[in-house]
Amino acid sequence: MAQSNDNLKAARDLGQSMWLDFIDRDLLLSGKLEELVEAGVGGLTSNPTIFQKAISEGSEYDADLRNFARQGHNENGIFEGLAVKDIQDAADVLRSVYDGTDGADGFVSLEVNPTLANDTDSTVSEAQKLWASVDRPNLLIKVPATAEGIPAIRTLISQGISVNVTLIFSRTSYRAVADAYIEGLEIYNGRGGRHIARIASVASFFISRVDSSVDALLPDGSELSGKAGVANAKMAYADFEHLFYGDRFKELAAAGARVQRPLWASTSVKNPDYPELMYVDGLIGKDTVNTLPPATLEAFMDHGTAALTLTQDVDAAGDALAGLEAAGVSLDTVTDDLLAAGVSSFTGSFESLMADIKSKRDAINTD
Repeated sequence: MAQSNDNLKAARDLGQSMWLDFIDRDLLLSGKLEELVEAGVGGLTSNPTIFQKAISEGSEYDADLRNFARQGHNENGIFEGLAVKDIQDAADVLRSVYDGTDGADGFVSLEVNPTLANDTDSTVSEAQKLWASVDRPNLLIKVPATAEGIPAIRTLISQGISVNVTLIFSRTSYRAVADAYIEGLEIYNGRGGRHIARIASVASFFISRVDSSVDALLPDGSELSGKAGVANAKMAYADFEHLFYGDRFKELAAAGARVQRPLWASTSVKNPDYPELMYVDGLIGKDTVNTLPPATLEAFMDHGTAALTLTQDVDAAGDALAGLEAAGVSLDTVTDDLLAAGVSSFTGSFESLMADIKSKRDAINTD
């Protein structure tokens, strides 16, 4: 049996769960996920880009793909069949965490079709279908934080469907997401819902992409380079504390509702000049999640530093963001562009995956 990792345990003791931002069939078949869970990993996230790489490049999927193709499924049906199986298997591995924390952790995320990001009704329908298909209590349905995604989040939460809100870049967007979660819980509770404690949500706030975009707008050697991502997250966490530790959430908390945990995503450094774990060590705090790609997770397990950093130097974080505005960098413009680019990137990955599956399906059907 794998040993518990000291750094993962220390972070968990401080209130942060470390999740793996990766999935493929080999991870599940080889027992690697079980080993990571035993070491202290508390969840797993996926996205269209991760699935595109896994399914298009992984031969482990070929037998199932062939079976689905011969049953007459189109490319979207084949993808759902492959993805749902992986998510179910991952959820089953993480069920011990879910049960051991009484439903507070141990989640696996599956994203709705990103081509629906600007369609509220279709997002809700797709999320309902995936929720029913996976049929695991420790599933989170990923919904993007677009203008059309916000009402979908409210509706899904009100129906008792747990949600991972993805592609959050700005504090304005984050507050809208948190409001949608709270309003959804209020609707659910007002209807006499009896299982409010089983509704879970995380708000996935992207970090490194903010620095990459902001740094490109700053002069070389600027003292503000590499400061925006962490500062933006720290200020968003201050918003979280106000929303969920303040008066507004008290009635829901008394009914058993859980806070919507901030989740730090995009936490591998993109600039090789930056410290490898600056988006991990620097963002540890109560009621949070950090989802890490395999290399970053391995680095944290090996030489990370678990300390309560998220609530430190908050004034300096505010000063850094004010400094960007003074330097002529509009963070609102940057984050709006990043949201659009994120939706476009995931859509591109999904469409590429559909084309790959169609090509394989067509080849099978002509055998």
